Amino acid sequence: MNTTVTIVYIVIYLAIIALLGYFGFKQTKNAQDYLIAGRKIHPFIMAMSYGATFISTSAIVGFGGAAGQLGMGLLWLTFLNIFVGIFIAFIFFGKRTRRMGKNIEAHTFPELLGQRFDSKFMQGFAGLVIFIFMPIYTAAVIKGGAEFVQTFFKISYDAALIGFVLVVALYVLLGGLKGVMYADAFQGTLMFVGMTILLVYAYSKLGGVSSAHEQLGDLFLKSDVREQVAKNIGGGFQGWTSMPKFDSPIWWNLVSTVVMGVGIGVLAQPQLAVRFMTVRSDRELNRGVVSGGIFILMMTGVAFVVGALANVNFYNETGKVAMLAAGGNDRIIPEYIAQFIPAWVGPLFLITMLAAAMSTLSSQFHTMGTAVGRDFYEKGLQKKGNSISITRIGLVIGILLSAVVAWLSGKLEVSMAVIATGTALFFGLCAASFLPAYISALYIRTMPKAAALWGMVCGFVTSAFWIFFIHEKEAASLQICRLITGKTSLVAGTALKKLAMVDPIFIALPVSLIVTFALWLILRNNKKHAMDSALIEKCFKDIA
Repeated sequence: MNTTVTIVYIVIYLAIIALLGYFGFKQTKNAQDYLIAGRKIHPFIMAMSYGATFISTSAIVGFGGAAGQLGMGLLWLTFLNIFVGIFIAFIFFGKRTRRMGKNIEAHTFPELLGQRFDSKFMQGFAGLVIFIFMPIYTAAVIKGGAEFVQTFFKISYDAALIGFVLVVALYVLLGGLKGVMYADAFQGTLMFVGMTILLVYAYSKLGGVSSAHEQLGDLFLKSDVREQVAKNIGGGFQGWTSMPKFDSPIWWNLVSTVVMGVGIGVLAQPQLAVRFMTVRSDRELNRGVVSGGIFILMMTGVAFVVGALANVNFYNETGKVAMLAAGGNDRIIPEYIAQFIPAWVGPLFLITMLAAAMSTLSSQFHTMGTAVGRDFYEKGLQKKGNSISITRIGLVIGILLSAVVAWLSGKLEVSMAVIATGTALFFGLCAASFLPAYISALYIRTMPKAAALWGMVCGFVTSAFWIFFIHEKEAASLQICRLITGKTSLVAGTALKKLAMVDPIFIALPVSLIVTFALWLILRNNKKHAMDSALIEKCFKDIA
């Protein structure tokens, strides 16, 4: 690797990011500009910003590493990302979110819910949930970026993390959402180019598509590989080109946590939903479906395929499967690029990983700032102040929290898939807490405030309880259950021990849906709980 050339590339990249942040700063005149980009964003910028925000190092490094362990079954997540995260989101959620957001002058996702149901508490509660739990997701993205920088430059994790966070924080603080979205579009383009080259090179390295998949399928037939799998992956694994055995621990991990948790949770992601409010009309959203779908296909599909194929490269080189050779799931993609990609291509992938992480982090930081500043403090607590200043203070607090969580996660055992786990945890929590209320807000005129609010609270409480006390993958890491009960899960060692494998979204989302719609049926004809007719007409103006 030519260090001088790499540094020049990075300087040019950061200069462009700084310039885009400056453009965003110059065009930010008021709270609407800072929070939702003035509702005038170009459809290409919106689609690329949505995709770049959606796809980060948590997808490329974290879930690519998960594919290195679990195999190409993760491609089901790519399908859900495109069908649910793009098609369903843009067509069935995006258009109504844009129109309703404009009708009621909502600037954030919690504000959309709060205004729609005339509830300051709902807005403040949603903002607080986002602010408290998004640092876990943000830390996962930071860790992915820092891991790659650490591997690429052979520097300490702490130094990589600090430098990485400072760069992203600077342009988010200055440019608001306009600066973030301009930078996202640029970074998304870089990501697309970088991942295309990675896919071509990964297959060519193994003799083409057919040869690569044949080698990957044959790998699991080797006795030493089966021994490594038995010790480090567990029972139920049937090869990197097959789904795990039904009802095995890794099947539940792959299907319930990774595929369903992220695939469904994307619909209720606050940093994505707010993108729908940034465009002028539905036509911009229609235009974004194709470009967004292609982008997601290339980002996730390539990461999952390369992550699985990396096992062949690592085994041929070291005699070990990828997770053992690399030193953990989260290091598979960084080590693969460092060891098997030509040095002259290395700087391009460094920029690609920086772009993937920075595009998502910038949106996460912005969302945390608005959640604590506008949603919780200004609206939930009904405190007066300058929206932009308060949001920036909240943003700084969110950045510090995320950096601390990322630093702590870097001290955990490297075999843990911290990045993928942290991402899936937040996506599932958002789905359980917000999705029924979000659907109700957009589609059900007669939904009472009490039904939407109690569904949200019950979904959140159930999800949090399952995360901290039942689902062993998270509960064992978070240690709260062990401190209180002495066990990694409340159901460990009992007749209900299989529940420890079930992801929170499988329990909490049905609870939230049942509470929301049961109360709707009970209260919809109760005049005491009826929503103000003038507010409903305002919310649904121009919405069929």
